[in-house]
Amino acid sequence: MSISPFFQHLRSAYEAEIDDLASDSEGKHMLPKKLAERRKELGFLLSMLELSPEMVAVVFHQSFRFKSTAAMNHLLSHESEDLPDWDSVCDTVEVLPAARPLVSQVLQQPAGAWFMSVAAALEYMYGRPDSRTAAHSEDDDDHEDSDVDHQDEEGLDEDEREARVREEEGAAWMVEQGFDHKD
Repeated sequence: MSISPFFQHLRSAYEAEIDDLASDSEGKHMLPKKLAERRKELGFLLSMLELSPEMVAVVFHQSFRFKSTAAMNHLLSHESEDLPDWDSVCDTVEVLPAARPLVSQVLQQPAGAWFMSVAAALEYMYGRPDSRTAAHSEDDDDHEDSDVDHQDEEGLDEDEREARVREEEGAAWMVEQGFDHKD
């Protein structure tokens, strides 16, 4: 599977968004509640469809069933400006009934058809465990970590390691957005 640089960049940002919604500051599982809140904010979020699609796409988390892995893999190979719009993709994606009104609302926007393809692709990537593992492997190849970081990971199970990597990616993304690094 060949993932375009556009989707490689958005993948970690999307995962960070989901991770941010997953729990509160005390570590309590909050994903369903926070997703419901984010879905209610869709009217406001529509202004960010093109600027920060990963922040809006989370409203569709767990809202798609994918009929064709080949079609979705092909979608992931496209850059932003060459992305097939929703009319070309929707036959390969089943939208769960609860999300259909959200899709209708998004499709009324000028960039809505483009965004729906992005949202489906992001959710497809998120749902593929091998994709997330590959993303972390690619990141490890691209960034030389210190031995101290690897020593800290010894004794952690795979889920804990992945959570730590996602947290680090989220922190790096926040720094890219102009926020101070949290220590």
